[in-house]
Amino acid sequence: MGSTASMRRACGPHRSATRHAQYCCHATAARGCSDRIARRTVVTRRADVDAALHDARVAAHLPARFVGQESFMTAEGILALARSAGVGADTRVLDVCCGTGGAGRHLVRTLGCSYHGVDADAEAVASARHHAVGLSSTYAVHTVPPLPVGEADVDVVLLLETVLAFPDKHALASAVAVALRPGGRFACTLEEGTPLTPVEREAMPAADTVWPVPLAEFVSTLADVGLATVSVQDDTASHLRVATALLTQFTAARDRIEAALGATFTDDLLASHRLWRDWMASGRIRKFALVSEREPIDGVLEVAD
Repeated sequence: MGSTASMRRACGPHRSATRHAQYCCHATAARGCSDRIARRTVVTRRADVDAALHDARVAAHLPARFVGQESFMTAEGILALARSAGVGADTRVLDVCCGTGGAGRHLVRTLGCSYHGVDADAEAVASARHHAVGLSSTYAVHTVPPLPVGEADVDVVLLLETVLAFPDKHALASAVAVALRPGGRFACTLEEGTPLTPVEREAMPAADTVWPVPLAEFVSTLADVGLATVSVQDDTASHLRVATALLTQFTAARDRIEAALGATFTDDLLASHRLWRDWMASGRIRKFALVSEREPIDGVLEVAD
């Protein structure tokens, strides 16, 4: 949870752990990353990356469940989160940091929503447009925040697998609150945990794009801008299964990936996936799906296992 430096400045690195792991080698000094990361910079075309990783992604998710997602989310998990946010026919959805739009296309085809995706990676947006021909969806290149809509202009804001990329969670939440209509909902996934230690940052490629946050702190940040969290779902187990499967498939395809994208990219790809797998397995990082509503509601926060 695009992959270029410009996207890192806007939407964070990629879609969460998987998107981070798969594109971490694009990190550049332009965003103020460490010298260690700058030395590891690899410039790779987005289309080449997607082509080199496609078969492994399909195998990890299983063909019937791969919908073009660049994340540890399952196709079922994407739908479940959208439905819990009330996404349905004609719902106005803004997908922030949409990447190549796989999750969005899945929602449009299944739920019939009116969909607009934004990402700072022009290559990702071009790919999303190409694959969405004939669907009720539009895309734009945009730096976030702010969001590219008017005040109270959308029903649902989605941020799938990219909250970790924003160091300033308050600025992000404020932008979301402004964009939502009264009663509108913010649906996101969260990499939950304390900030990375210096040792962890040294181990993680492109660590300047990895900013986990404790769940209670994030919920409080949302509340501060008028977003009341109405549901929290712990999806760590399913994300761990996908991370493990992706690591297995990427490891098996290592020679092919390295031939297409280079040794540095491949080393960072595998190292990142190992870290995300190990952190989720140990409880160092947990993955949550949250829905928050712009207007306060009555009732008790529901936390599902």
